[in-house]
Order: sequence, then structure tokens, then C-alpha cells
Amino acid sequence: MPDKEMYALQLQQVEEAIKTVRGKKFNAVYMIACGGSKSTFGPAQYIFDSESDLPAYVLTSNEFNYRKPKQFTPQSLVLTCSHSGNTPETVQATQAAKDMGCVTICLSNKIDSELWQAANHGVYYGWGDYNPAYGKSAMLYRMVFGVLNELSPNERFVRAIKHIDALETLVPKNKDLFAQRAAAWGKEHKREPIIYTMASGEYYPEAYSFAVCLLMEMQWIHSSSIHSGEYFHGPFEITDYDVPFLMFMSRGKTRYLDQRALNFAQKYSDKVTVIDAQEFNLGDIEEDLQSYFAAIIMTPVARQYADSIADHRGHPLSVRRYMWRMEY
Repeated sequence: MPDKEMYALQLQQVEEAIKTVRGKKFNAVYMIACGGSKSTFGPAQYIFDSESDLPAYVLTSNEFNYRKPKQFTPQSLVLTCSHSGNTPETVQATQAAKDMGCVTICLSNKIDSELWQAANHGVYYGWGDYNPAYGKSAMLYRMVFGVLNELSPNERFVRAIKHIDALETLVPKNKDLFAQRAAAWGKEHKREPIIYTMASGEYYPEAYSFAVCLLMEMQWIHSSSIHSGEYFHGPFEITDYDVPFLMFMSRGKTRYLDQRALNFAQKYSDKVTVIDAQEFNLGDIEEDLQSYFAAIIMTPVARQYADSIADHRGHPLSVRRYMWRMEY
């Protein structure tokens, strides 16, 4: 299917999903997934927390399956995500929510997947070299701001939706801005046995995903994501001159947390690297929405750092020891 036809189909899928919330009253929003898909929901939870009085929660799929929260009811709105569309735990959670009578909307890179069949509505997202304005985070933002505007109309939400198309040019521009730094970081850190990531606010999910998915899963490098607000409550004791940190610096309300942690880390470690969202080129996006969009852009910018270290280690990001290779 030509790209333009696919984009039109994606927008239609979002619109159909948003229509299902029209006129309904929800007690909460539950976003359910695993791994990188789960981390994608982090900025969405932050947006719900900041823009709505509707409680929003992110849960890993199998925890939801084994201990559904008592406050989870048929009046809960459920968003789920699986790249392959066949993550068993997420399919099970989606089906269980739909069977309870919840409105269930899934995101996947595979149309008509098991997840797609389990949900009331499916939204496709592109991957890889696909237009970033129609990638996973962008399609999630289209849905989140669309749902918010349906439940409580606000011109901010309308402006946010209009700005999503700008990601088509903003993502490449910001990747270019950090490309040389990413290349140097991979070369400098290729033999590090452990790398910590650190962030806060809507950027913390990227720190989590980078540590858990890109470093631990895809590079077999020991790692842990540290919330900047928690750094001084235990983790800062591991700081030393030869301990590497990768900091995802906020452009939003929690920047002070990052700056405080960064000041200390740089004082005692010679290996602190910063990806600062304040440096991002956000074009014509208004200031009151910039941090939300910078959180999307952080993901492809950071991915370059993972690509670089994978290249210098001679260990492609696609290589696994266990995942997809055996029963587990």
C-alpha cells in the first residue's frame, strides 16, 4: 500500500478509536504492555496526569493478568501495545479487558494480529525508516490528545494534534544534531561493562527503555535506569570516576531534578554523557507543548547512541541469546 494511503488509513483508525469514547464516562485509563512498548506509554501517562483529572496507570501486562487492580472496572479505558502483535501476556490482558466490557484500543506494527483481534479497535504504526509522524509515539499522541479532546475539549489538545505532522522534519533534524556525538559515544563506551541511565518526568521512560531494552537485551551490557529524583536516595553511592552515566535531560517541569543529579555526577565521574532536550530544534511548536514533543524526539535521538555502540562492539541490536530462540 502506498505511504499516503497508509497514512490515511492510520488516521482513520485513530478517528474510529476516538469515536468509541464519545459520550462515555471513564474512571481511569490503563495502559498495558511489556518492555519497550510499555515504556512508550510513559509520556502518555505524564500527559494524562498533567492535562486531565482522569487517573492514568501504566502496568506491565502479566502483572495486570495476575493482579488486576480492584479499581479496574468496565468503566476503565484500556490502551495496549505490542510491536509484533502477538506478545502473549498483552494479548491476554487485552482480551480480558474487552471481555469485561472495557473500551480497548491497541497499537501494533501488525494489522490483524492476535492483539488486533483481541481489542475493540486497532491502530497501526510504522517502524524503522517510516515517516516519524506516523510512528509508534506519534500515533499514540494522536490517540491520547484526541481522547483528551473528546472527553474535555481544549484548544491545547487541538494544537498538539496539529503539531504531530511536524515530526516528519523535526526528527531527522534532531538526529543530525546529535549524530556525531552519538558516534563518538559508541566508540568511547564500547568496552564498558556497565552503563547507567538517568532521567525524570516524561523522559524517564526513555532511560528505562534504553537500559532494559537497548543495553541489557540488545547489547548484553549491565545497566539500570535511575530516576533523577531517586539518585540521592541510594544510587549516587555507586558514582565514581570510572562509572559511566547517560543522562536524558528534561526540557520540562522536572529539569531541576536532572540538573541537581547531573551536577553531582559530573563532580565525581569522568564519564557522564548528556542528551539535553533543551538543545532540540522544535520548530514552531509552542512552548507549552514543547516538552511533550521533545520526549518523542528523545527516542530516535537516543537510538543513535545504541546503534553506535552496537556497531563498535560488533554486536548487532538484532542479536539475542534467549528471546524468540527458545521456550521461556
